[in-house]
Amino acid sequence: MLRLLAGLVFLLVLIAPAQAQAQAQAQVFRCHGPEGNTVFSDTPCGKDAETIELRDNRIGGRFNQNLPATEAVTPESKEPSDKASEPDTCRFINSTDLRRYLIREQIVQGMTREHVRRAFGDPPETYGAPREVWIYQSRYYGALHELTYVYFKDGCVERVEYRKP
Repeated sequence: MLRLLAGLVFLLVLIAPAQAQAQAQAQVFRCHGPEGNTVFSDTPCGKDAETIELRDNRIGGRFNQNLPATEAVTPESKEPSDKASEPDTCRFINSTDLRRYLIREQIVQGMTREHVRRAFGDPPETYGAPREVWIYQSRYYGALHELTYVYFKDGCVERVEYRKP
């Protein structure tokens, strides 16, 4: 028991200086150099040294800790849209996900017409009224296997339906 206690005390003695050193390294000072340039240092570099607070930017822990807070949309702040024209943009799909969808020939909500063309090609059948619909045919050993209906709203994919013929 005494050996265990002595071992614990020994470990605490080893860890304490490393902890203090890590905390000391976290400080950064900003000074104005003699030539008018700004100098950053981990030790005070002059009489006018300002302490700089560093944000923790490590990955892990809380997932979105360094992202700006999102603003909640309240029903009062929504403006009624009187225009039925094309929006500025469709739903944002990051480039990695978009590339994955296109390689898999997969259509998801929020894609543009160009994304659909890149995934499936030009549609063999289209209808413009009352709502724009593109219809694609999937064939299996020459026989019609499945129909894919891509519904657009304001130039963006609203929904995708897969139907058997």
